[in-house]
Amino acid sequence: MVAKVFIDGEAGTTGLVIRDMLGARADVEIVSIASDKRKDNDAKKELMAGVDVVVLCLPDDAAKTAVALMDDMGEAAPRVLDASTAHRVAAGWDYGFAELEAGQAGKIAAAKRVANPGCYATGAIALLRPLVDAGVLPPDFPVTINAVSGYSGGGKSMIAAYEKREAPDFELYALGLEHKHMAEIQRYSRLDRRALFVPSVADFRQGMLVSIPLHLELLPGAPTADVLEEALRARYGENGCVRVVGVTKDGGKLEPQALNDTNRMELRVFGNRERRQAVLVARLDNLGKGASGAAVQNLELMLGLAARTPAATR
Repeated sequence: MVAKVFIDGEAGTTGLVIRDMLGARADVEIVSIASDKRKDNDAKKELMAGVDVVVLCLPDDAAKTAVALMDDMGEAAPRVLDASTAHRVAAGWDYGFAELEAGQAGKIAAAKRVANPGCYATGAIALLRPLVDAGVLPPDFPVTINAVSGYSGGGKSMIAAYEKREAPDFELYALGLEHKHMAEIQRYSRLDRRALFVPSVADFRQGMLVSIPLHLELLPGAPTADVLEEALRARYGENGCVRVVGVTKDGGKLEPQALNDTNRMELRVFGNRERRQAVLVARLDNLGKGASGAAVQNLELMLGLAARTPAATR
């Protein structure tokens, strides 16, 4: 059986990559709306009624409008996967991070509405949630999250600025400490205390590193870096899209682009036993596991399709 998918916002960065990933599949048909009908609610409702899943690759307000449109359709409404920030902590939505905990993939498979995670949030939650669940990291611990992303995560205007060489090579941003991913990071990491998050963007198209420094002597029982790594391994195992990678003892370097065009994420714990310090690091593609790749993984679960997303897309 061929599943029908409508990508509302398919011309945007995330939508284009989703379309590219699905386009080579024989088990999915991508349904599009005529450009002159994109704001015609009746035409959009008619199209939505004939598909299995609608994927929203829209700004938050537009995503809310599209969901309201589907609410009006009642039982004729399709299932929906929202790649915006609008519904990630909203009631009635399942969070689309399949590796979050045991049973999460099953929840996504059965869900009527799924919210795709944010790119930074994916890395941060993957590192923090297993440690909180294992009791290694208290929920009220003062956590600091640093991250760097390729410029493709900033949308069309940022992409244009970098590709025209009008943007700086590197910059911190969201220094008002109100980044839109914070709500989902706090909720799905199970943190009681709001983390300090300092994101940045650099002059490369895609790729991401999320890092969390820790003073180990301030954690209960003063665990070693090995204890933290074992808690991550216990959660994610050895297979799947999320993998824990052991580190060498040579001081360590890590670049952000090695997983580009895949739906994989690597987690590492760098530690200094003498200084009783550690740094947790997640590496992923902000357009892969951080956006479009995760969306396709969620679609595979929702539609019962064969999983193909861990492999490179080109």
